[in-house]
Amino acid sequence: MKRFFALSRTTHGVLDLAMPGFVALLWLGAFPPFWTIALSLFTAFAAYTAIYALNDLVGLAVDKEKFAGGINAGYSVEASDMRYPLAQNVLPYKSGALWFAGWFFAALVGAYFLNPFIIVILVAAAILEVIYVLLLKVTYLRTFVSGLVKSSGPIAAIYVVDPGPDLAKVLLILAWVFVWEIGGQNIPADWNDTAEDQRVHAKTIPLQFGTRVAGALVLLTLALTVTFSLLLPRVSPLTLGWPYRLASALAGALLLLKPGYDLYRQQSEGRMAARLFDRASYYPIAQLAIITTFVLVSLFSA
Repeated sequence: MKRFFALSRTTHGVLDLAMPGFVALLWLGAFPPFWTIALSLFTAFAAYTAIYALNDLVGLAVDKEKFAGGINAGYSVEASDMRYPLAQNVLPYKSGALWFAGWFFAALVGAYFLNPFIIVILVAAAILEVIYVLLLKVTYLRTFVSGLVKSSGPIAAIYVVDPGPDLAKVLLILAWVFVWEIGGQNIPADWNDTAEDQRVHAKTIPLQFGTRVAGALVLLTLALTVTFSLLLPRVSPLTLGWPYRLASALAGALLLLKPGYDLYRQQSEGRMAARLFDRASYYPIAQLAIITTFVLVSLFSA
């Protein structure tokens, strides 16, 4: 099973589950019914497992070319020696395809029972993921596609707890996740993979514009992430005052702005970019812990 979990980057995928969990709690201002939580966790796990596997299935040929000279050290959140098992020939392509199909079907079924509209979001995310992979050698603008893919989970979470959400509030959530993904995940990941991407003439922001511009974009998008986080209480029925905003800002400062500034200031090679990736991966968990605390306080003070 290790090969299959490596294909789906399960350690990272489990961390990603915190983002839709946070958004659902923030939006609802309370805990959903137990069956909704259980089915949502299963569906989200299935969706992330499938989409991450799809990335490697579509990008197999390029991955083999990229990692012909060896696979880099990776990140602490996905540092398995079996990373990219298809490219390393430790997992047959057919087995990987069946793994993807099984989890994607499970996600579709779960989405149907939660809210059929989520099926549209899930299929769109899969299509966008394919587009993202195919654009590696075409344009650095693929990073914007990545932002949309990562936003699909939290947006789907909104439709789990609210079948008719306010569009302006949905767009605020989308913008917040979008800039977090670009500055905290996508650009740092490409920065860490610079040597490998050069082998295949990939079009990424660090390769196209250099580390100084990439670092500036990281700082800008992470600053926007923290700024947008201060506006998120507007989407919640809870009264989330300055204690909540200060806690959220502190999480952003420690997990995003500090490592992002260090990367920009030192203009270093991949390992510091990987460090930012790791810290940013824990940002959704921090946000989930903060909103859970405030939901519990509201529950017990009622």
